[in-house]
Amino acid sequence: MGEQIGMAASLSEAAVGVLGNGDAGGKASASRAAARDWRSGGIVEIGNAVPPKRPARPDRPQLLMPRDMPRRRSGRGQSARIALLHAIAHIELNAIDLAWDLIARFAGAGLPREFFDDWVSVADEEAKHFDLLSERLGALGSSYGALPAHDGLWEAAEATAHDLLARLAVVPLVLEARGLDVTPAMIERMERFGDQDTAGILRTIYKDEITHVAAGVRWFTFECARRACPPAATWRTLVARHFKGHLKAPFNEQARTEAGFPKEYYAGAIAG
Repeated sequence: MGEQIGMAASLSEAAVGVLGNGDAGGKASASRAAARDWRSGGIVEIGNAVPPKRPARPDRPQLLMPRDMPRRRSGRGQSARIALLHAIAHIELNAIDLAWDLIARFAGAGLPREFFDDWVSVADEEAKHFDLLSERLGALGSSYGALPAHDGLWEAAEATAHDLLARLAVVPLVLEARGLDVTPAMIERMERFGDQDTAGILRTIYKDEITHVAAGVRWFTFECARRACPPAATWRTLVARHFKGHLKAPFNEQARTEAGFPKEYYAGAIAG
């Protein structure tokens, strides 16, 4: 519980430390501290620490399967905004773990330092997002853990733990890319309700998500080149095999294009 104590000997050890932190705020703080240590040169080795099968989680929120989750209210009242922010905060907490799990799990995959630079930045920004959302929940009289949350978010990590290419196909290029599709409508909704504070946080998340998807495209393309496989066709095959769900149109083609995510990947694609 709480922040990491001392500096990790390697990046993968720092990653495992974040994954093993069962306090939500402490996980975010540990993520940001590990990112600072990497960028400052305090951590220089990648290492080979082994990540846990599942990250540590706080006692609250209560985790439910998707079918058991209460339907989120879509009104303009404070309770509806709290429910939305809580759901997004839960996604961001999982995103911290997904980034560090990627770093630790594939530390020995022969990847260049730039790969780790990118995903450390992603992990840092996911922690920033969680902190912003947590602070906003507090301002609205609530907190992370006050409502039940979805327990299916780690499925993508478990399904792709064996293969870097599959992980990149599903996490940044399906889950993060979906954020690009749905966040603009949430921003517009908050602005319409006069909640500029929440809209501002969502704008920050949206801007950062474009860079996260761009990192996914960059390293998916890199790994496809190493394996001599066609990127778009390989992405569709991996998503159909490992993503439990369907790709949902409409797609935010403008943001996806800004992230360098070619339309040929997802246009007409059906996952299931």
